Amino acid sequence: MQGLTPRQIVEELDKYIIGQHNAKKSVAIALRNRWRRQQVEDNLREEIMPNNIIMIGPTGVGKTEIARRLARLAGAPFMKVEASKFTEVGYVGRDVEAMVRDLTDLSINMVRREKTEEVDKIARAAAVERLIDLLIKSAPEPVVEEDMETIDISKKTERVKVRENIRRMLHENKLDHKKVEVEVEQRSFPTIEIFSNQEMEELDISFQEAFAGLLPPVKKKRKLPIQEAQKILEHEEVQKLIDMEEVVEEAIHRIQNSGIIFLDEIDKIVSDDHKSGPDVSREGVQRDLLPIVEGSSVATKYGMIKTDHILFIAAGAFHVSKPSDLIPEMQGRFPIRVELNDLTAKDFERILVEPENALIKQYIALIGAENIKMDFTSAAIQEIARIAADVNSRTENIGARRLHTIMTILLEELLFEAPDCDYDSVTIDGDDVRNRLQDIVEDEDLSRYIL
Repeated sequence: MQGLTPRQIVEELDKYIIGQHNAKKSVAIALRNRWRRQQVEDNLREEIMPNNIIMIGPTGVGKTEIARRLARLAGAPFMKVEASKFTEVGYVGRDVEAMVRDLTDLSINMVRREKTEEVDKIARAAAVERLIDLLIKSAPEPVVEEDMETIDISKKTERVKVRENIRRMLHENKLDHKKVEVEVEQRSFPTIEIFSNQEMEELDISFQEAFAGLLPPVKKKRKLPIQEAQKILEHEEVQKLIDMEEVVEEAIHRIQNSGIIFLDEIDKIVSDDHKSGPDVSREGVQRDLLPIVEGSSVATKYGMIKTDHILFIAAGAFHVSKPSDLIPEMQGRFPIRVELNDLTAKDFERILVEPENALIKQYIALIGAENIKMDFTSAAIQEIARIAADVNSRTENIGARRLHTIMTILLEELLFEAPDCDYDSVTIDGDDVRNRLQDIVEDEDLSRYIL
C-alpha cells in the first residue's frame, strides 16, 4: 500500500468497479492518509483521526465492492457489518462491540496465514523427516526398493542412504498406498448450557480456551494414509514454528492502525419523527455505535482493542431518510459524504465486459468447462445492458445485480443442455437476447416476478 498514490488506488479500483469516480477518489485519499499518518512523529500521530466516510446510493452501484477492494489493496483487516442486524429484536439486538471482536478474529487469521506461508517450506521439510522416521519405525524391514532391502540401517552411512531413498519415493508418490501410525490430538470439552439474556459474544471468556488450560490434550494413535498423515505433521510443525504472541501483537497493531469496518444499511438505523416503537431502538443503536466510531476500547479474548484509528465506511440507500436524520454526534463522526450515481445502460455495457471479473468473462469460463467456446456479439451486450436499465427503471432498482438475473435467464437453457450437446462453440447475438427475454420484459407483472 505504501507505494500506491491516490491516483494509482483509483486506477486499481477501476479494474473492478465501473464509474463512481467521486467515491473512489474519497476512499483513495482516506487510504493514503492511513499511510501518511504512519510517517508523522509519534506525539502528533495519535492526534490524527481518520475521516470516516458515508457512501450514499441505491443498492448494486458498487458501495460494498469499493470498500472490499480498498481493504484488499491495503492488506488491511476488513469487516462488513449490516447495521440492521443490531435492530432485529429491538433493544436486545446484536451487541455492537461484536463487530470489533469479529474483526480481531479475522485479523488473527490473516496474520497467522501469512506466518504459515513464511514457514511453510521449513514445516514441510520437517514433516517429511518425521514421516520418514515413522515409516522406518513401523516397517518390519526398510521401506525401500528391492535393491536396498538388505541394507543394515543401524550403520550411519547406510541409514542416510535409506532415508534419501524413502524421501525420493515420497516425492514420487510411490508410498501413497501405505499407512503410518500417527498421534492425533483430540480435544474434548464438557458440555455446558448457558442461560443468559446476552449474546454469546458478550461473554468475554472463551470456554474452550479456559478448559484447554485445565484439561491436557488427549492424544490418540490412528493409522492414516501417507498423504493425510503428512498434512497432520505439517500442521503440527507449523504450530511449533509460529509464535502466537507475535501473531496476536501484529494482528492488534493492524486492526488499530489500518482496520476497516464497513457499516452497510446505515440508513436502516435512522429514525423518523416518531418517538416510540422500533424507531427508539434505531436511535439507541446509533448511540451504541457512537463510542466505537468515536474511539473506545473493546474487550476481546486477545486483549483490549482501541478503535480510535479504525476507518469506518458507512453506506446506505437513504431512500426514505437522509444522512442529516442521523443523530448529530453520529453525523459529526462521518465528515466525508459521497453520493454514488445510478447506473445507466452505458455503465451496464462496461460492467459486462471491462472489469477483470466481468460477468461475461465469468460465464464464458463456466461454459468453457464443458469444452464449449461461447462468444457474445456487441449487439447482444448492448441489448442485455438496455434491458437491465429498462427493468431497473420500471421495477425495483437493484443496480448491477440486475445483470446477474438477466444473464441467468438468458443462458438457462444453454447451461442446462451444455453437458449433453454435440457442438463446440456458440455465439449469442442481439436477436437471441430479444427472443429469450422479450416476453418477460414486456409483461411488467412477469418481469417483476422473474427479473
